[in-house]
Amino acid sequence: MTSEKRIWGTLDPFYEGGPVLGRTVANSRFLIELLRRDPFDEYHFFLPGKWAADPLRKHLEKTAPALLEQNRVRLLRRSDLAGMLGRVSYYCFHLSDCITCQPFVSRMRNRLSAELFPVTGPIHSLSYAHFTRSFLQHLWPGTTRRDAIVCTSTAGRRAVEGFFDQLRRGFGLGEDTHPAPRLARIPLGVNVTAYRPCERSGALPVKILAFGRISHHSKMDLVPLIRALHRLVRDGMDPASVELILAGWGDKDNQTLETLENLAANTGIRLTTVLRPNEPRKHKLFSEADILVSVADNPQETFGITLVEAGAFGLPVVASDYDGYKDIVVHGETGLLVPTIGPATTPEIDLEAPLTFDSHYHLRLAQATAVEIPALADALGRLIRDPELRRTMGAAARRRVETEFSWPGIIDAHLALWEELWREPADPEPLRDVPHPLAPEYGALFGHYTSRVLEDGTLLKAGRTGQAFYRNKDFPNLYEGIRYAIDLDVVRKLVFFARSAVDSATLIRKVSSIARHLNNTEIENHVLWALKQDILERTE
Repeated sequence: MTSEKRIWGTLDPFYEGGPVLGRTVANSRFLIELLRRDPFDEYHFFLPGKWAADPLRKHLEKTAPALLEQNRVRLLRRSDLAGMLGRVSYYCFHLSDCITCQPFVSRMRNRLSAELFPVTGPIHSLSYAHFTRSFLQHLWPGTTRRDAIVCTSTAGRRAVEGFFDQLRRGFGLGEDTHPAPRLARIPLGVNVTAYRPCERSGALPVKILAFGRISHHSKMDLVPLIRALHRLVRDGMDPASVELILAGWGDKDNQTLETLENLAANTGIRLTTVLRPNEPRKHKLFSEADILVSVADNPQETFGITLVEAGAFGLPVVASDYDGYKDIVVHGETGLLVPTIGPATTPEIDLEAPLTFDSHYHLRLAQATAVEIPALADALGRLIRDPELRRTMGAAARRRVETEFSWPGIIDAHLALWEELWREPADPEPLRDVPHPLAPEYGALFGHYTSRVLEDGTLLKAGRTGQAFYRNKDFPNLYEGIRYAIDLDVVRKLVFFARSAVDSATLIRKVSSIARHLNNTEIENHVLWALKQDILERTE
């Protein structure tokens, strides 16, 4: 990189309101920790509108006020992106999700930027049926060795590899002609200093916390958990010796919750539900718990930040041996992993998924994935009976979080990735005009709709409105959505150079000589807009 100033860019606010879900928490925390570390000279956010910019500004006023005061955080319009890429040398662009528009950022970079800076984005949930098309976007000739997808878990990385393998087989795409971004593994993190382990007395009842979306078709089916506890009761465990706390995002009229309450009542085990807890309430729940249990069975789950949070609180974990949980829990050391079993192929669900609701096929997939209840009961029984084992595993979990999942280390890993990507060879010139096959070429597709197209030899002259505009006696209508694209000073120059009939190529060349901030395509757009407004008119 030749620029002395290091500028980080993105198209996303990272901060968003709404339900407290893993993706939103992870993105918001990443931004807080990046700005706290402050490794760059400036941070540029190219946002889709005021509705995204205003909440982000308020968030930054609380979390990074000094950077705002120093004007080192810039909230720009998405429409400013092309112009800025042509003028500014960026160190990297990092998006809040690889699914949305990462390849198209790379395409614009290839076309406009002097240097090919790294473009990266993380994975979150991967199991939505339409995501296959999203990953197809990444397989195109303009992908460079400086493009990367950040996979939060080993399981997630294998899933992304599977998407690319399936797409290459299905469409006959070669790795040499349709390369994929690099896949890097960097986990999510927690603010370790905000989560403190608590001294737990070991007194009864043992509090077992299950934290997450309370939904049978989303994160996990909790019925096997209650079945496992019932199994322990039937084997002689006193039901009064444990309390099960279900907490997370859910609704009071949730039929699933009613089912769980009825099942728990049949076992004699006390069940407490806490819906939509805020952050202080969440901390209290983790602080008072003795065991965290998470029996994920749904491919929507990719990482499992709740398990990391539990470790930060010094909690041992009983978790299904599934998805990203395999990276987080060290079996027998920081917790216990429970075997799972599922189908090798899913032909019926594969047929239905693109044609039905997300909740429907996720439910079918989850109901075909079994968390082995006898093993779950054994794991819970071991920790319920042995307070010293709980303390030992909880302490080991805390140490592991401190070394593997603290945000400073996660930010360091991203910085190392971006630095490593810069060392990859990448020549921009062969990529300047490489089109993306999934981006419509509107001129080519719809140019035949008009009577003619603007050609080099098209003769133009100042129109009546243009003459009045030049004398400040008329003012053209400039819609809000086009203000960024039309420079009225340039339009005035068009009128000046078209006092007498002039061909469009000559007109564009003359304006280009004195409006160097615009390229020829942008000047051509000014010419067409001026024709539309009667500022110019075509002549024979």
